[in-house]
Amino acid sequence: MFWTKAGRLLLLLLVLALAGRVQARPGDPLPSWVDGPTKRAIIGFVEAVSTPGSPRFVPPAERIATFDNDGTLWAEQHFYVQGLFAVDRVRELAPANPQWGEQEPFATLLGGDAKAALAGGEAAISTIVTATHAGLTTEAFDQVVRTWISTARHPQTGRLYTEMVYQPMLELLAYLHQRAFTTFVVSGGGVDFMRPWVERTYGIPPERVIGSSIQTRFELRDGQPVLVRLPQMKVLNDGAVKPVSIQHHIGRRPIAAFGNSDGDLAMLQWTMAGPGERFALLVHHTDGEREWAYDRSSGVGRLERALDEARARGWTVVDMRRDWLVVFPLP
Repeated sequence: MFWTKAGRLLLLLLVLALAGRVQARPGDPLPSWVDGPTKRAIIGFVEAVSTPGSPRFVPPAERIATFDNDGTLWAEQHFYVQGLFAVDRVRELAPANPQWGEQEPFATLLGGDAKAALAGGEAAISTIVTATHAGLTTEAFDQVVRTWISTARHPQTGRLYTEMVYQPMLELLAYLHQRAFTTFVVSGGGVDFMRPWVERTYGIPPERVIGSSIQTRFELRDGQPVLVRLPQMKVLNDGAVKPVSIQHHIGRRPIAAFGNSDGDLAMLQWTMAGPGERFALLVHHTDGEREWAYDRSSGVGRLERALDEARARGWTVVDMRRDWLVVFPLP
């Protein structure tokens, strides 16, 4: 259940009151985080590895931090944002593809049952994504994404998807940037879907976005060189693929990793297996009032094995309801 207008007003008053307290404590890098063990663990690690003279100091070049996107930096319920983008693309492209009316999962989707169409899991999603994301040049696809992300709204909150980002995580990113960390988005989402808006939203440039991709081919069209997106998957950047992608793209093992699901477990394991100072954090979605409460039984962002391992190994687990004063930026 989401806040009513009156509830948002009360929240605004609370945040303003909290802001007053934050101003009385200058230098707080994470004002939207409850002053408790989770916040202290983050600050303790960051300050220790970035303060010259500290016995735990890590040189700036080695201060690599990787972040999952869906469910870690922005909301992923009721379905992944890129999945909703693909659904809209199916509807947009359907008149030029009449055969979809007889093909699954397109027929079910066009019949109005997106949930059933996507119930086929990874195979159905891959079919939809490759069919709707291919055939365009990289520049044309970039413009399609920019147009969609600037206008599409979440069906329950009515907010732009780039407003469904987590305020506490935006503060964490800013804090790490201020302490000379180099941050990367390492997501199962499509790399070309994320790059058009990630820098504006998170302050992370497109060259530091690692994600899934489809095959791309160089062509000359009317004498002009273009890159054309093809209807075949190249990399599905999830689970055990994430550490491999990190090695290929970054060439350094992160010293900090942030995720929210079992799809991020390998990235966290890879990060924590390195020598020296390490930090792993899971966002646990426990707040059914301000966001959604889900973990082990969720079809989106399932958190089971990673949660058990985090607790067994002493990794930091964010209890969203308990640890965050606010979830989304105020409208």
